[in-house]
Amino acid sequence: MAKLYFKYGAMNSGKSIEIIKVAHNYEEQNKAVKILTSAIDNRKAVGQIASRTGFERAATPVYSDTDIFELIQAEEEDLYCVLVDESQFLTKAHVLQLARIVDDLNIPVMAFGLKNDFSNELFEGSKYLLLYADKIEEIKTICWFCHKKATMNLRFHDGKPVYQGEQVQIGGNESYLPVCRKCYKNPGRLTD
Repeated sequence: MAKLYFKYGAMNSGKSIEIIKVAHNYEEQNKAVKILTSAIDNRKAVGQIASRTGFERAATPVYSDTDIFELIQAEEEDLYCVLVDESQFLTKAHVLQLARIVDDLNIPVMAFGLKNDFSNELFEGSKYLLLYADKIEEIKTICWFCHKKATMNLRFHDGKPVYQGEQVQIGGNESYLPVCRKCYKNPGRLTD
């Protein structure tokens, strides 16, 4: 029975490399997958998944007006899985479309993304994935400053932590670090 999975983690926890790995495992067995990513993430290029490890993969970009259910339903080959990167940027409608792919088309969907933003608020896509996913898994990484598990994303600018601003600011290690709750509140090593 197909399920909707939400696999979340802090920045730099290996979400993108996990998608590339899962796609490879299916395709090595000649099982077709469809890879999607938010069109908002344009760090490498729109429609491009790039891992910090150097692996890259083309993906179909999802725009605010994309109907993901119709996109998948129109596929000519039988899909064994739908993989979604940067799922935190999805809308509620997108998440409901993913659930419909699982329920009506019986295709498993694995959505990977951040749970919370730099101000520790849920993204829209993450909120609805937490509500609608059949299975929720955390992809763990460690705090940039200590040995604890990272659960938050610290945004910084010019070496100073930033706690206010627009929710979406695309960036990688130059703008965000994975941190634990204690270091999020007190990132002394950034400002020392």
